[in-house]
Amino acid sequence: MAPSTLIPITIVLLISFPHPTHSSIQLPNWLNPNKHRSSLGGDHPFGFDPTRVTQLSWHPRAFLYKGFLSHDECDHLIKLARDKLEKSMVADNESGKSIASQVRTSSGMFLNKHQDDIVARIESRIATWTFLPVENGEAIQVLRYENGQKYEPHFDYFHDKANQQLGGHRVATVLMYLSNIQKGGETVFPDAEVISV
Repeated sequence: MAPSTLIPITIVLLISFPHPTHSSIQLPNWLNPNKHRSSLGGDHPFGFDPTRVTQLSWHPRAFLYKGFLSHDECDHLIKLARDKLEKSMVADNESGKSIASQVRTSSGMFLNKHQDDIVARIESRIATWTFLPVENGEAIQVLRYENGQKYEPHFDYFHDKANQQLGGHRVATVLMYLSNIQKGGETVFPDAEVISV
């Protein structure tokens, strides 16, 4: 297999929040994406376009939102992270400390929460779409996977008590893809009950 000339870059926002009790939520009329657009072309922090959302699975709940970020927003996030990427770590199941592992071979870095106006708008838009408060979100993590790099199948919650006490279990993960490649870079949910279309 020939090496890809394009490098997939992913941004991850992990959200911790108590489990919701409602199984369905109806959007209020004021969440009209045609009325609210940011200066960068993305959705306004208080609105999004539900017609761009496709349900991929209900167990687990997995949805695809096409065009969540504008091209300018993607470029901005890549620029913020480009010179600060380091080898990605994993949380040790016992101590909760970050350790190196061959399970995860990407490089990455964390942005500061509300680092600038663009990051703050993205965080607000995520909160609006997920119905989870901004303050419950972890800092955005930017990841880069070069050809052949991976993150092996894993549960996206903590096993150790240290991280559970720090922020609680993660109940939602938002993955935003910053580059458009033709092959590779997929996120797979191996136990998902796929919906037939």
